Amino acid sequence: MAISGKLVVGCVADDFTGATDVANIFARGGLKATVVIGVPDDDREIDADAIVVALKTRTIAKKAAVEESLTALRWVRRRGAEKFFFKYCSTFDSTAEGNIGPVTDAMLAEIGETFTIACPAFPANARTIYKGNLFVGDVPLNESGMRNHPLTPMTDANLLRVLGPQSKAEICGCYYDTVKHGASAIGEWLATADKGASQIAVVDAITDGDLIEIAKGFKDLKLFTGASGLAYGLTHYLVRDQASPEVPLSLGREGHRAVISGSCSVATNDQVAAMLADHEGFRIDVARLAEGRDVVREAIEWSSGRLGKKPLLIYATAQPDEVKANQRRMGVSASGDLVEKALSEIARKLVENGVNELIVAGGETSGAVVKSLGVDQLAIGNEIAPGVPWVGAMSNGRPLSLALKSGNFGGRRFFIDAWDRL
Repeated sequence: MAISGKLVVGCVADDFTGATDVANIFARGGLKATVVIGVPDDDREIDADAIVVALKTRTIAKKAAVEESLTALRWVRRRGAEKFFFKYCSTFDSTAEGNIGPVTDAMLAEIGETFTIACPAFPANARTIYKGNLFVGDVPLNESGMRNHPLTPMTDANLLRVLGPQSKAEICGCYYDTVKHGASAIGEWLATADKGASQIAVVDAITDGDLIEIAKGFKDLKLFTGASGLAYGLTHYLVRDQASPEVPLSLGREGHRAVISGSCSVATNDQVAAMLADHEGFRIDVARLAEGRDVVREAIEWSSGRLGKKPLLIYATAQPDEVKANQRRMGVSASGDLVEKALSEIARKLVENGVNELIVAGGETSGAVVKSLGVDQLAIGNEIAPGVPWVGAMSNGRPLSLALKSGNFGGRRFFIDAWDRL
């Protein structure tokens, strides 16, 4: 074990890209971390300081999201976790009807606590919070590309207003006027703010240093909620000088390479365009999928003579106007499900045909692909970019190297340069 000989943190992530993101942060901070896909139905031994349970609950029905999240929480609790972490996206990705509030409420009740914090700041990826408002770079969340997200359009940057309708708890703010003075000031704020009733405090953070002070100031909390930036602060506090960063696995393999992209974010659209400038790509036409055309077969036939030359790109990534047109024609859920099903089938067939280094772009797409491949656990490899590591997995006895990329993460050349980090 890296520091303790027992499970220190039990984390529940609401999507698969977020799960690898936060596990990477735990590992880089000195905790021995692993990701399990869903709640294991066996009693396997897992040698880890931090276990991340990867769920696909971000956009499912509230009742199901709560039930799955509590099952995961109970599982890590039975394994002796001392702290609990509910991981969601650094762009919040949750509308007034979203699941962050209901899941947080349920987790508090499950562990017998009344107070937690919500801090999706991730300064390394330019996500910061000030006066309860979430910024992407210098732009309020609702003015960023997230306003056009196909499933969770973010139309308000104020997290207190977004979280309020979701949760039964009182929503309050611990603002930068307090946070900038460090852990002692945060502790004093908490002593006056915690009323014993159910509360969630949205906490400002602008720098990584703020996140460390936040973890110190709220050190006695059992449940933390937020993005992987908060996990950075928590890990720094928990580990201190007890351990060195975990050495990431070397995951370079002999085989073929491919990129599967389902995200329609601004960042992923740029990454697709950059790769197409020098690589071959096959575009998934959602309208043809809806007509019942066998686009999966077409994609696999297209790829069969091209594998092994350069990494291939198969993508359903599209601009906001096209996404909205498909949603109007088919419905939001139906169009998304159609794309996920097609891309996950394509990924499975590519692996059967010898692809063993695979990048997947998009949280929903990543979840569908990983499930299709029958993967049940992920080991952390090298970091490609903030929030995105390579991970090692087994699929039907085949070793795989995967990169599960949140749509908004990574630079323009991510799909081109990621292979150098294997």
